[in-house]
Amino acid sequence: MKKIAIIIFLLANMNLFAQTTYVPDDNFEQALIDLGYDDVLDNYVLTENINGIASLNVNNKSITDLTGIEDFVALTELYCQVNQLTSLDISANSSLTILSCSSNQLTNLDVSTNNALTELWSSTNQLTSLDVSANSSLTLLTCSSNQLTNLDVSTNTALTFLACEYNQLKNLDVRNGNNANFIFFNAISNSDLTCIYVDDATWSTTNWTGIDASSTFVETEAECDALDVKVISDNGLIIYPNPTKETFSINTDNKIESIKVYDVFGKIIFEKTAVNQYDMIDLSHCKKGIYIIRVQTDKNIITSKIVKN
Repeated sequence: MKKIAIIIFLLANMNLFAQTTYVPDDNFEQALIDLGYDDVLDNYVLTENINGIASLNVNNKSITDLTGIEDFVALTELYCQVNQLTSLDISANSSLTILSCSSNQLTNLDVSTNNALTELWSSTNQLTSLDVSANSSLTLLTCSSNQLTNLDVSTNTALTFLACEYNQLKNLDVRNGNNANFIFFNAISNSDLTCIYVDDATWSTTNWTGIDASSTFVETEAECDALDVKVISDNGLIIYPNPTKETFSINTDNKIESIKVYDVFGKIIFEKTAVNQYDMIDLSHCKKGIYIIRVQTDKNIITSKIVKN
């Protein structure tokens, strides 16, 4: 009889623990108390009180640890902005469609299991990388004011809102086949970002103004490579600025006898002889794109590329 009583006691306690969720952060638990999901500050919350919640807002609560969020299994919207989070594990929250975790201290954010995610607000953290390749339903991404060096949203075919300004981006790929439907794009204050890969460079140049002067919209890696050509061959020939919006100059130690500029189809769109060293060559009448420059000096003939923005 005594053994039976002990077994019943143990089973009762096991059942008790199975029905509670560990919430070690007092500020998180207090927020749940304020929302009516708990009543005693004791590091535990009844799981049945939280496992059916669809939307949770714990913004600005001085929370450092969201342990316990894994039992919010029905959660579709999580708002935890303006806290002190250094990590966030949402791997068990597979139903999430909106995650708003801006203004924390996150250095890493794994959203690889959150396939239903449509909006991700993660600005003003300390993220050095962000992989959203698994989030095919994503329509909005605010990842500004982080430390990102690379961002690839080419697989996010539903994306129409991208804010990635104030990072350290060196590579940005937005070739998602949906650029024409974007309602917002901003990539300013990324001083090392030379190339922004897009669906249509001409369209993006016309419609997206949120880039640095040092950045250029391109469609291919070859176009990006062409932007790096400032000094041509071993003859000290310099073309600047490249890319250009209207005019450019050519400088060389040799005497320039003639200059010809061709479009990609081989048609001459500019030709001049007896060129002075600081003459400006006007491409303002030309469409945006890549052009071939043929420079004949008194010693040789040099060809190179220039990009018109």
